[in-house]
Amino acid sequence: MQCAETSIRVRYAETDQMGVVYYANYLVWMEVARVEYCRQAGFEYRDMEAHGAVLAVTEAKCQYRASARFDDEVRILTRVTESRSRSIRFAYEMRRASDEKLLAVGETLHAVCDRQGKMIRMPEKFRAFFSASGVE
Repeated sequence: MQCAETSIRVRYAETDQMGVVYYANYLVWMEVARVEYCRQAGFEYRDMEAHGAVLAVTEAKCQYRASARFDDEVRILTRVTESRSRSIRFAYEMRRASDEKLLAVGETLHAVCDRQGKMIRMPEKFRAFFSASGVE
């Protein structure tokens, strides 16, 4: 899979007193997009958890370029940029749907762990879903 696209609409609760999306919500949107990436790749994230593997965030970055506001539709493009036996790196691009304005770019690095937090190899059944690729 090259790239997954997820759309969200900014909720009022996600904005601050200036009417701008509070910065930490972009990290939540990246999580939503990651779960959707899995769905579009052909499996449910919870299925991977049922096989004893979870993706623990070990690093998160976000660079903000423009403000999103209440009721904006935001498109999030998600892709895997690095896939190793015990870690996966995702990249995100968040754009306002109405004008394609770049709002933010982000990246998360995940360790593949068991439920006790010990690093493990990605179960064979799920490896192919996370092959690193560029944006379509």
